[in-house]
Amino acid sequence: QVQLVESGGGLVQAGGSLRLSCAASGIIFRINSMGWYRQAPGKQRELVATISSGGSGGSTNYEDSVKGRFTISRDNAKNTVYLQMNSLKPEDTAVYYCNVNWAGMPIWGQGTQVTVSS
Repeated sequence: QVQLVESGGGLVQAGGSLRLSCAASGIIFRINSMGWYRQAPGKQRELVATISSGGSGGSTNYEDSVKGRFTISRDNAKNTVYLQMNSLKPEDTAVYYCNVNWAGMPIWGQGTQVTVSS
């Protein structure tokens, strides 16, 4: 059974930092690209960052509004992908989801709430 479990969300003041983690099971983690998405109240889910497979960490891509503030990384030995979020802004408030495409199907975690107060 494929499972993604996110953790690390919380309440933080603007300018603060959080690190999200997503632990994967039931997949061959090292060969899969991974992504972080977020969904704010009343808005569609949007892609935040992706990281490809690769022995040296993989290539990364970011949504424009988080470039220079967020960093996605992975630890293939721990089957875990991370999202380091710095200089957080109130507009970063959302539920953050981990994602992988496995056997042609998108797999989502349960999400972790990030709330940034002004």
